[in-house]
Amino acid sequence: MNRTPFAVAMLATLLAVSASHAQSGYGGIANTAQKAMKNFDIADKNHDGLLTREEAEKVPFIKAHFDEIDKAHRGVVSKQDVRDYISSLQRPAPAAAGSVH
Repeated sequence: MNRTPFAVAMLATLLAVSASHAQSGYGGIANTAQKAMKNFDIADKNHDGLLTREEAEKVPFIKAHFDEIDKAHRGVVSKQDVRDYISSLQRPAPAAAGSVH
């Protein structure tokens, strides 16, 4: 019995599933990040390099995560704040203290 066609079909299925996960995983975050950075300057009406909560209304990703991005609770966010937040989304969460492996 020749199993080659079956193996090829299985491989094709696995590749298709992997590609769909890549598009919805970190790829989705990267696309959202690119859009947020592109729109940051447009939303920065006074060109000070910071977005207030009001200015962030024009950038959906930043608006939705403003409080998480503004870790220093300054009421404004910089591009670096946005980059840091996006980086934190791409890293795995640290293991809880005392966890058993």
